[in-house]
Amino acid sequence: MYDIIVIGCGVIGSNVAYELSKYHLKVLVLEKEIDVADGTTKANSGILHSGYDPEPGTLMAKLNVEGSRRIKDIVKKLDVQYNECGSLVLAFNEEDEKTLEKLLDNGIKNGVENLKIIDKLDVERIEPNINKTVTKALFSPGAGVIDPWELCIAMSQVAVSNGVEIKLDSEVTSIEKLSDNFIVKTKDNSYSSKYIVNAAGVNSDKVHNMVCEKEFEILPSKGQYYILDKSQKDLVKHVLFQCPSKVGKGVLIAPTAHNNIIIGPNAESNSLVDDKSTTFEGLNEVKDKVSKTISNVPYWENINNFSGLRANSTESDFIIRESKSCKNFIDLAGIKSPGLASCAAIGLMCLDILKEIGVTFVKKDRYNDSRKVIRIKHLSPEERAEKIKENPLYGNIICRCITVSEGEIIDSLKMPLPPRTLGAVKKRTGAGMGRCLGGFCGPKVLEIISRELNIPPEEVYNTNFGSYIITGKTKEEEQIS
Repeated sequence: MYDIIVIGCGVIGSNVAYELSKYHLKVLVLEKEIDVADGTTKANSGILHSGYDPEPGTLMAKLNVEGSRRIKDIVKKLDVQYNECGSLVLAFNEEDEKTLEKLLDNGIKNGVENLKIIDKLDVERIEPNINKTVTKALFSPGAGVIDPWELCIAMSQVAVSNGVEIKLDSEVTSIEKLSDNFIVKTKDNSYSSKYIVNAAGVNSDKVHNMVCEKEFEILPSKGQYYILDKSQKDLVKHVLFQCPSKVGKGVLIAPTAHNNIIIGPNAESNSLVDDKSTTFEGLNEVKDKVSKTISNVPYWENINNFSGLRANSTESDFIIRESKSCKNFIDLAGIKSPGLASCAAIGLMCLDILKEIGVTFVKKDRYNDSRKVIRIKHLSPEERAEKIKENPLYGNIICRCITVSEGEIIDSLKMPLPPRTLGAVKKRTGAGMGRCLGGFCGPKVLEIISRELNIPPEEVYNTNFGSYIITGKTKEEEQIS
């Protein structure tokens, strides 16, 4: 019998697991994918919004500001890549300027610090490539960009190292409510728990409806993106937004935590929960809209396109509460933007709800709340030489686009939640994120995974089950007698 089962391990579920791991509780996390951070967390802008956009008094406003502050502490402890680059909301006419005034008022009411409106000359000074039609901008120095999947992985790894169980490839198929516990079934197993936390993202309404009366519906919205090569890292220095509209914060252009440039997303409502395709029409829409911000984007330096799904719901605010019809079942649903920035506060709010409904929290005397990752590319020549002296595999560079060594890949395979796919190694080390997208390093990474985990090469997938890279040998070596 578990005390708590968390369903879903994106940034929301992983933060809940991370917070719960600090207490003497038996906790299980069930994730349907082959790795954590494989849903919305994997495919979003990676922006830590400062909190001026949500309407004052909403959960989104409260949790965005609290979560953004808390994440800045978490990234230091867990060694997650983060860049507090600041953001600008751009105005191009008088109507936009009125929107900036409203956002400034929102931000002040929400508790965002150091917000100010700057004039055209200041905007052009700090962003020289901006279109000259800009008139003003709302400047938020506390906004930033983060590696969202690394944040999720780091919190999950710390949770596991402190006793939380995370089971991958464990899609929940049914939930039954008994008098004082739940029976949760996956395709392979059955688990019993006193409490359920539903953090299933775009599938959270389906999980809710397995055992509770219908209360909300998730309406996925797909957004498509461009990623430009690191050679374009000076194109913009801040997160550049246009004024928000009814469909969201609009198409942005921003640096990433990895020194690429990200452009997107558009907003395609009524999307399917499994539609992660990119389209000519969708990407052209992104191009057209971002041209208002910067018209000379060098798309010939584009190295990848992807799409992600936002978990919009039939309710305007985040859904964070015990189910109205099912006692001890907590929904963390409809977590659209600013969900990433809010995740660290959502986890704490979830713990508060669990306390209110009867969970006893006793802190552990011994708790490992840190993580350290060796990144060869970030070391000085002297530091790099020292690491290579300690372990020569840090000198064997596997991914030359990003500068990732064999030693770093092996490190990732020895940490909690070891990756089993090329995509999972990419999320942990960056190997395969460069211009060639793994065309050169992919076979080497596959070989390392197979060797270190002692699994056949045919069972090392690209991103998920069935995404075969090798299906067998084309010919056998002849035996010479």
